[in-house]
Amino acid sequence: MPPKNDPETAGLRKELEELLNKIKEAQQKEADVKLDSACSGVADAPKVRLTTKKFLKGHINKVNSVHYSGDSRHCVTGSLDGKLIIWDTYTGNKIQVIPLRSSWVMSVAFSPSGNFVACGGMDNMCTVYDVNNRDSTGVAKVVRELAGYEGFLSSCRFLDDKNILTGSGDMKICIWDLESGKRTTDFEAHNGDVVSISLSPDGNTYVTGSVDKTCKLWDIRDQKPKQTFFGHEADVNSVCYHPSGQAFATASEDKSARMFDIRSDQQIVSYQSPSANSGFTSCGLSLSGRILLCGSDDNNIYMWDTLKNAHNGTLSGHENRVTSLSVASNGIAIASCSWDQHVRVWG
Repeated sequence: MPPKNDPETAGLRKELEELLNKIKEAQQKEADVKLDSACSGVADAPKVRLTTKKFLKGHINKVNSVHYSGDSRHCVTGSLDGKLIIWDTYTGNKIQVIPLRSSWVMSVAFSPSGNFVACGGMDNMCTVYDVNNRDSTGVAKVVRELAGYEGFLSSCRFLDDKNILTGSGDMKICIWDLESGKRTTDFEAHNGDVVSISLSPDGNTYVTGSVDKTCKLWDIRDQKPKQTFFGHEADVNSVCYHPSGQAFATASEDKSARMFDIRSDQQIVSYQSPSANSGFTSCGLSLSGRILLCGSDDNNIYMWDTLKNAHNGTLSGHENRVTSLSVASNGIAIASCSWDQHVRVWG
């Protein structure tokens, strides 16, 4: 049924469009200079030459998510084969294999301390495991099963060992207290699935990306967004906070990656892939924030010099779409996973 075109609705729609135009004009006033022209005096970033340092084999189905531990050595991957695997990226060995009750994993997270891993997906819950404690079968102990979602779990991130932040297909963001197993925060955040969450370097704010094409900036303590960022023309698949805490990068289904500046409340640059025929699934920033990496549907990982908006190189090797990538917190390596069932550590 088409929307009603009665005078009241038409009037409201017109008012809304006028407000949006006012906001755009205000943003244009702030955008006094383009990023690439402001950085014209900066030397080009050297070509990044990364190779596959470790090729991690062990999953027997599509690998959907990867996340580094705070020690920059171990990482966890979740696959549709129903397993979480914790890897030592230095040696390429498996540290633990955790069988899951549901094989439909969409997101995994490693706590910064390295003590816990969490995962969730189509089972509509977030399961947290204690890596250091085993049950009678020798598998990591389930600490909590956080249920009560009305949609799939699409993203989770530990705030610390006691609290976890989740985004889900019921458009909600929740913060859970892991000791009590209860939600301390629960609210509708977007007009579509909350697909990706990135915590700020200081841990006080976070950015979310959604199927509703927007990104929002939140304070951990509030349930109202501090800022909303428009610009993408399709699902925002991934968001990644800039190490400075003043900006964040996004990767989208609309075949572009973008950088949004928090202080000027708008997009400052858009990065296009050289092939420009496939969407981006994931993004990450180097430790300095100078290099942006995006995993793509066309099996490659693309890199850009963020200041110059110049393509800096392509990481080839995966044989199917790259689903997720994680940059080690000390900046020394990148882990990527793919539908080709493999995980690669680049350095």
